[in-house]
Amino acid sequence: MLEDYRAGLGVDRRADEDDRDAGRKITCPVLVLWSTRDDLEELYGDPVAVWEPWCEQVRGHGIDSTHHIAENAPADLVLSLRAFLRDA
Repeated sequence: MLEDYRAGLGVDRRADEDDRDAGRKITCPVLVLWSTRDDLEELYGDPVAVWEPWCEQVRGHGIDSTHHIAENAPADLVLSLRAFLRDA
């Protein structure tokens, strides 16, 4: 969490802004997964929509879980990852 905060304030953020200004996007397929029993959607709206300006190909969905998906819904997480990797 602290690294995320640091990245948001410093060089990483400026590099992201430079990439966006230059029209550069993530070119590999991107999968966005989030827990539906957390506040991510409430805070930011549709997580896939948040990533669309940054990615050429993005898809994703919520998983019925609390904050730690890998601990609370590992089977659903594995199914989502397998489907994404199979189709990518």
